[in-house]
Amino acid sequence: MTPDAIVVGSGPNGLAAAITLARAGRSVHVYEAAATIGGGTRTEELTLPGFRHDVCSTIVPLTLASPFFRSIDLAARGIEIVHPDAPLGHALDDGRAALIERSVEDTAVGLGRDGPAWRRLFGPLVADADKLGSELLRPVLHPPRHPIALARFGLPALLPATMLSRLAFRHAPARALLAGLAAHSMVDLHRPLSVSFGLVLGLYAHAAGWPMIRGGSAAVADGLAAELRALGGTIETGRRIDTLAELPPARAVLLDTTPRAALAIAGGRLPSRTRRAYERFRFGSGVFKVDWALDGPVPWRAPELRRAATVHLGGTLAEVAAAERTVARGGHPERPFVLFVQYSPWDASRAPAGRTTAWAYCHVPARSTVDMTERIETQVERFAPGFRDRILARATRGPATLEADNANYVGGDINGGIEDIRQLVLRPGPFLDPYWTGAPGLYLCSSSTPPGGGVHGMSGYLAARSALRREWRRPA
Repeated sequence: MTPDAIVVGSGPNGLAAAITLARAGRSVHVYEAAATIGGGTRTEELTLPGFRHDVCSTIVPLTLASPFFRSIDLAARGIEIVHPDAPLGHALDDGRAALIERSVEDTAVGLGRDGPAWRRLFGPLVADADKLGSELLRPVLHPPRHPIALARFGLPALLPATMLSRLAFRHAPARALLAGLAAHSMVDLHRPLSVSFGLVLGLYAHAAGWPMIRGGSAAVADGLAAELRALGGTIETGRRIDTLAELPPARAVLLDTTPRAALAIAGGRLPSRTRRAYERFRFGSGVFKVDWALDGPVPWRAPELRRAATVHLGGTLAEVAAAERTVARGGHPERPFVLFVQYSPWDASRAPAGRTTAWAYCHVPARSTVDMTERIETQVERFAPGFRDRILARATRGPATLEADNANYVGGDINGGIEDIRQLVLRPGPFLDPYWTGAPGLYLCSSSTPPGGGVHGMSGYLAARSALRREWRRPA
């Protein structure tokens, strides 16, 4: 039977698009080039038998914040959310660490003299978390439903991360904590709007937590696939789509791909205005990733870091900002900002008894060929003396390997395109509807569309709603 709609790509956004269409009564077929579904939400034994590693996405705060994922009965679909004791730790020298707790108040207490400032910055945002969820996880340019809540977020979010860190806080721990949050943006922290990522991630650390998925993030893709199949949708793996001519006729085609891939697939179907915008679409820095099989827990100098699954390794605000600026300018910092994840003791299924699985990456210039393993492990050793002695095996992945594994990670960019001012506001181009390509029945639903990177499914959900409005005249 010819489907009503086709989705190319089975990452969280592609599956979210398919589910949204199927819920509206459309028949949907998904094509996936890889042998397994999931895109960035896959789990494999990369090092030794019994050590389960997430290939890319592993800590999923935006999953709990996402209106789309809130419509899924996660437990019924086998997606078990696991919360660490604390969402995030930031390692400092001399055995110190700053922690984000689930409670704003507890975090403020831990930050001492900067506690009141943390409370002033994040308290109102957390109080507005439900309102902001419907504002932040969609295109930046939209009629606000909660303008006051959005203004409370938007005014400080306009600033560079370095500036807000220094204006809001007087002491190193709080400044470093905010800088590490902002560095997830993968842009120079001296640039305007760079702190917006930090505010979003800090907000959801308090309001939703920074959880992991028991057994690995592949459960997210498996759960979404089960939801789609229950609605009558179908999925075909190992089927790469290079041109639209390879697809059967369908009322709507949604591409969970980058704009570059959409250009190759759609060819002359795209209007000239869309082609020009997609040709100008820019990708950001890449990542270099290391997975470890360890013979025991990480020997942190600061014992409180044992309470956090995610640990930022980069020292002070100045160090983090310098490392990210070096990458933005095409260099490789000697002391990179490292995002480190440990799964013990919260998920025993990740490693054999008494052993530990760990994961880390740092930012590098796009298409970098530099092996950053030694620099990453030196940063870990700096804050966890004896870490190298615990390593049983490691697996490394640079930008080329990441892109070969997932074509959407162009040059190693795991966010689907740089999210600087232009591409944060106009993503993937200057369109009133960023999901519609301008060609009849053809849509883009990847993280190259708003709201960008992360396991939230909102790009797919919003693209599917656009298709329902245009192709079936179904009100949003």
